[in-house]
Amino acid sequence: MSHGDFILKVNSRYNLLTKAERKVADYVLQNPKKVLFMSITDLADACGVGDTSVFRFCKTLHLQGYQEFKMQLSLSMGSGWDEDDSKSVTVGKVNQTDTLDTLAQKVRQINMNALNETYNLLNLEDVSRAVDTLLQAEKICFYGVGSSLITAMDAMNKFMRITPNVSCVADSHMQAMAASLMSPQDVAVIISYSGSTKDSIQVVQAAKKAGAKIITITRFAKSPLTSYSDLTMLCGSNEGPLQGGSTSAKVSQLFLLDLLYMEYYRRTFERSNLNKQKTAGAVVDKLY
Repeated sequence: MSHGDFILKVNSRYNLLTKAERKVADYVLQNPKKVLFMSITDLADACGVGDTSVFRFCKTLHLQGYQEFKMQLSLSMGSGWDEDDSKSVTVGKVNQTDTLDTLAQKVRQINMNALNETYNLLNLEDVSRAVDTLLQAEKICFYGVGSSLITAMDAMNKFMRITPNVSCVADSHMQAMAASLMSPQDVAVIISYSGSTKDSIQVVQAAKKAGAKIITITRFAKSPLTSYSDLTMLCGSNEGPLQGGSTSAKVSQLFLLDLLYMEYYRRTFERSNLNKQKTAGAVVDKLY
C-alpha cells in the first residue's frame, strides 16, 4: 500500500467517522510522520479527544488497534526506504550503502543518544522516591511482555544478587495471577516501551486493585499504563512501529534499572554487600 492509497482509504471512510474520529483523521493526514512516534494518549491529547475515540477510529479502518494502525501507516509511508534513493534502506539513520566502520559509528551514536536523552529526562526526586518504595517493599515483582520481559528478567537477575524478595514471571497468564495476589506492602515494576500493551495493562490493573505500589518504566509520560502508575521513569529512545525491541530502547531501560539497583545497593550497602558475596559464592563452582 502506498502513502496515497492509505490517504485514500482514510478519506473513503471519512463520512463514516464520528465528529471526534474526524479530528483524529485530520491530524493523522496532516502529521503522518509525527504520529508514528506518538502513544495513543499523545494522539488523543493532540486531537482534543479521548483514547476511545482514537481506538474507534482504528476500528473504522478495520484494524485491530492502535499498534496495527501505526504499523500500517509506517508501511504505507514506505518506512525503511529513502525517498531520495530507492536503493538505500534506512534503519533510523543507517542505510544500506554504509561501510562496516560507518555502521559501527552510527550504531554507537544511536545508543549514546538514547542514553543521553534518558539522562536528560531523569527526575532525581522520582528516582529517590522509587528507591524508597523498593526499600519498603515486602516483595518486588518485575513485569514485562515481549522484549520488555527480557529486560524485566535481567532486572530480577540483578536485584536477586543483593535481595531475596524479588520475582519475575514469564507467562502472561501467570503474571496476571501473580499481580492479583500482591498486597499493599508489595511493589510492581512494570516495563513497557509503548505503555499500551494489553497484557501489561491487565497486570497493572490487577496489581493496582490488590493495593500494590506501581513503578513504570516507559517511553511516554501519558499512556494507558502510566494512568495507573504511582511513579513513572521515562526512557529516551524513539522506536518506530517496525522497530519493536530495538537495542537502543533496551539500553535506555537498562540504564534506569541500573540506576535503581546502584542506589538501592548504596543505601543498604552492608546487607547488600554481604548478600552479593553469598550469591557469588553460590555459583563459583559453576565456573572454570
